[in-house]
Amino acid sequence: MAERPLLSPATLALAKAGTQRPAYDRSRLRTGIVHLGLGAFVRAHQALYTEELHAAEIGDWGIAGVSLQRPDQRDRLMPQAGLYTALQKDRTGVSARIVGCINSVMVAPEDPVAVVEAMADARVKIVSLTVTEKGYCIDPATGRLQQHHPDIRHDLEHPGEPRTAVGLILAALERRRDEGMAPFTVLCCDNLPSNGRLLASLVSDFAALRDCGLATWVETHASFPSTMVDRIVPATTAEDIAEAARLTGLADAAPVVHEPFRQWVIEDRFIENARPRWERVGVELVRDVAPYEHMKLRLLNGAHSALAYLGYLAGHETIADTVEDPVLRAFAQELWREEIIPVVPAPPGTDLSNYARMLLERFSNPAIRHRTWQIAMDGSQKLPQRLLATARERLSRDLPLPRIVLAVAAWLRYVGGIDESGREIDVRDPLAFHLRTVLDHAGNAPQDRVRAVVEIEAIFGSDLSRDARFVDALTAAYTQLLTRGARNAAAELISAGF
Repeated sequence: MAERPLLSPATLALAKAGTQRPAYDRSRLRTGIVHLGLGAFVRAHQALYTEELHAAEIGDWGIAGVSLQRPDQRDRLMPQAGLYTALQKDRTGVSARIVGCINSVMVAPEDPVAVVEAMADARVKIVSLTVTEKGYCIDPATGRLQQHHPDIRHDLEHPGEPRTAVGLILAALERRRDEGMAPFTVLCCDNLPSNGRLLASLVSDFAALRDCGLATWVETHASFPSTMVDRIVPATTAEDIAEAARLTGLADAAPVVHEPFRQWVIEDRFIENARPRWERVGVELVRDVAPYEHMKLRLLNGAHSALAYLGYLAGHETIADTVEDPVLRAFAQELWREEIIPVVPAPPGTDLSNYARMLLERFSNPAIRHRTWQIAMDGSQKLPQRLLATARERLSRDLPLPRIVLAVAAWLRYVGGIDESGREIDVRDPLAFHLRTVLDHAGNAPQDRVRAVVEIEAIFGSDLSRDARFVDALTAAYTQLLTRGARNAAAELISAGF
């Protein structure tokens, strides 16, 4: 079989019939957005909204992507002039769209000065981020900047060559202040509570360590709108790369895969009101994003993590496989109905029961192979917002929480590094070594292992370890998991009618 031509501006016309292509002149696209953390999610979410807008009104909203760690994204995308294929998958099949709104890709560790210069360019109006929870150098115990993080210390000592997202943002804002320019809007798109306000506090903390005057300028002039983003974007596989080539007729080294559903809610607080008119393509611009992000973190992300740990331990590779298991499907439904929805205020015009039914349908999409192992990553960073916050609310109302603690117990067994068949788990977590060490020193008694882990304030704070209701319930759930296995433990909860 003849080798397929590489996806590029010169080969776009060769794309197979049925492939959507950029419906605008890319040469007229000017860079107005710099995005830090150019992973699959932003290319399957923010970039697609922007791409659709360009089809209606070409302008100043091309995207310059920045990889904060490795050059692999740049090395895949730039031979293709930033073009890539987005594959939408559902039960009915797959469709392909070639996306053209990424103008360039930089690698921050190779040339941080160039990244700062790009962000400081007056034509850039928005710096957006998807760097995951661990990319913000947050002290989990305080929610403030982790001042002694080695990368933060580096950025304080070498402000002209920052490593961190916070350091890059402040360096570019400082350049703008010194040159008499307005700041850019900083748009956090990670799944963190009040993500805009959180990032504003981190940048302010960092600025205060550098220069109190700079901190005051940032607090007075910069804007950090909060956002809520939602779309399931599984990791791209070799099979996805082959499918993109088959559908388009072009070899693409950097396709992304996504489900049909998407949502993006943004607080409409942009510097000088300079932003794409994303509302034309379905983005919700609101005064307060908190109810939307609260709903998503608790219902979607909370259940996603619960299913990831229980599903992995039960031997399921993907979330779709997990919810095909009738026991774990019923567990998810009861987790929403009995424990999460009763303590979550609904956003305006939203029925939370309908939202949960829609989530279950999305989780059931067999075309989206969202691996339980992938979702289980970085649990020490995700658990506090996704599950422990709900636990605290139920405890504050003296309500039972058997399903929440079973999910937390599943995480606890998972990070122990050995699955139910005695096989080693490849645990990817910033605290993986510390967790394994704590558990190894605790011995084998369930109560000792639970007690040792809940004492980790970076995950559980200082309150949950002192709440006998929580510790006792978690110990019972963890014991049940060890003796009965994840699926049986979930089944017994359901049959018990809690």
